[in-house]
Amino acid sequence: MSMYAAAEARAAEVKTEGLLRGACALLAAAAALLVGLNTQTETVLLIRKKATVKDVQALWVLAMAAAAAAGYHLLQLLRCFYLSRFAGGKPCRHRRAIAWLCFLLDKGCAYMTFATTVAAAQACVVALYGTHALQWTKLCNIYTRFCEQVAGSLVCGMLAAIGTALLSTVSARNLFRLYPSMLPPPRSFMG
Repeated sequence: MSMYAAAEARAAEVKTEGLLRGACALLAAAAALLVGLNTQTETVLLIRKKATVKDVQALWVLAMAAAAAAGYHLLQLLRCFYLSRFAGGKPCRHRRAIAWLCFLLDKGCAYMTFATTVAAAQACVVALYGTHALQWTKLCNIYTRFCEQVAGSLVCGMLAAIGTALLSTVSARNLFRLYPSMLPPPRSFMG
């Protein structure tokens, strides 16, 4: 493979990574905004009650984690933009350290996004069905719009977590590509 073809292949990989990072940033931002700005006021037994994200701590944690993930993906998107426009295949002295940092941060972001989304989903199941043993009543039959927006946020959060997991595989590939193979070359058994 010529150097020109290798540079073209690397540029295509960086663009693909940038598109995936942009999609993850948008999904994580949508999850954070849908759950973070969600409120609904209803009258229950002549008393006006307002449902907000701070009423369920798991939703508040989801909003903060999704916002942090969106910011992280935006910074990584800027890195991809820099690599595709200005670096142009120039070797970097610190490329192994940067690759390790990106790999570890991508893994951490994937775990954080997935864990907070699943925890929020678990809290939403309690709000949807109630828990009779603890005398917690259903809330989604009262705050229907609030629960629907939270469900949309959970879908966006889970899609962002899946995209981030895909990005961590890209980071792993970029990292382990920098290390030469430790295996000996294959032997020919043909004589």
